[in-house]
Amino acid sequence: MPELPEVEVTLRGIAPQLAGRRISGVVVREAQLRWRIPDLLSILRARAIRALRRRGKYLLVDCGDGHLILHLGMSGSLRLLPRDTPPGKHDHFDLLLGDIMLRLHDPRRFGAVLWVEGDAERHPLLSHLGIEPLTCELSGSRLHALTRGRRTAIKQLLMDGRRIAGIGNIYANESLFRAAIHPATPARRLSRERCARLAAAIKKTLRAAIRAGGSSLRDFVGSDGKPGYFQQRYWVYERTGQPCQRCGTPIRRTLQGQRSSFYCPHCQRR
Repeated sequence: MPELPEVEVTLRGIAPQLAGRRISGVVVREAQLRWRIPDLLSILRARAIRALRRRGKYLLVDCGDGHLILHLGMSGSLRLLPRDTPPGKHDHFDLLLGDIMLRLHDPRRFGAVLWVEGDAERHPLLSHLGIEPLTCELSGSRLHALTRGRRTAIKQLLMDGRRIAGIGNIYANESLFRAAIHPATPARRLSRERCARLAAAIKKTLRAAIRAGGSSLRDFVGSDGKPGYFQQRYWVYERTGQPCQRCGTPIRRTLQGQRSSFYCPHCQRR
């Protein structure tokens, strides 16, 4: 947390109000996040924001000849606020934009605020990222090609950002349920038909989560301060022992790569 839908919800909330604005300053209250925040005041002051976009779980603020890279970490959120809003606990960074500001709230300090000159895609954090799951890059045939020769379980492949960017634990579980595929199924065993079904399930799951404002299991809120409610629509995630909403079989939990996997033993087959 937050995963791709939460980052996309944040992007859609802030992009219309930030694009075209000029940066008037920055405030850093805690520089030591996952990586130390660089000295941004001299870099960003008076720069204009051209556009914002998402790459995987990263937000990229295009300033022309460079990009501000923002990451929400495990518990962060970005909010648009009036410039004179007093900071609260865990409000570590403000990007000032005239009468408003973009504020990073990050209780666990696993987020990131970084600067890269030129093309952001060349930054080490982004250069290895795989295909974007909400684009035409992810198709049944492309997913089938990614799974060939892969002994790893399909759920772990979905969460491998070098293959597909941005799918975390929650949405891997939910997508596999929609596709009726057991999370421990070896990736190489999936047929073209099952890959096509899974690719469609991934897109459907992510889009439904975005429409619901993402998932707010702990600290996540959108740029307007409102929590998401997709967690109310989970099929399997964190529903251990509860009846499957399709067949009534109790949902099971297992561990894969030290992460919890949730599945219906009747609906999801290997």
